[in-house]
Amino acid sequence: MASPVPPFTLETATQKVRLAEDGWNSRNPERVSLAYTPDSRWRNRAEFANGRAEIVAFLTRKWAKELDYRLIKELWAFTGNRIAVRFAYEWHDDSGNWFRSYGNENWEFDAEGLMQRRFACINDLPIAEADRKYHWPLGRRPDDHPGLSDLGL
Repeated sequence: MASPVPPFTLETATQKVRLAEDGWNSRNPERVSLAYTPDSRWRNRAEFANGRAEIVAFLTRKWAKELDYRLIKELWAFTGNRIAVRFAYEWHDDSGNWFRSYGNENWEFDAEGLMQRRFACINDLPIAEADRKYHWPLGRRPDDHPGLSDLGL
């Protein structure tokens, strides 16, 4: 399946969100970076990244710290070449402390469907391991696994 391009419909925006989730769940910085324009600009929390090389460096640092990372994204809104999502991911640090990180992202795409702008706001909530909701094997979330709304998140 080719990656959806703008202008987005409900169907293509939903597909784009799932493709992004699948990419991030791969935890492969080089693979993920290919979804962004070579000069893509990011704001992630208080960190800024410009271009694919900085995106790869950012994601490499991220996934070295955020272990056993599992992510669910959900479409919030879309129009033209923009998509807004909400997400939550679970991870633990090297001391075994678990977190659920909640956030929102605003995305802007070029005509080829590559993301040229990504603005993310994220908050981390410490959780007990027993409170985890994401238990699928590392990698792509299974199609039958509940989404954010289904989980009450």
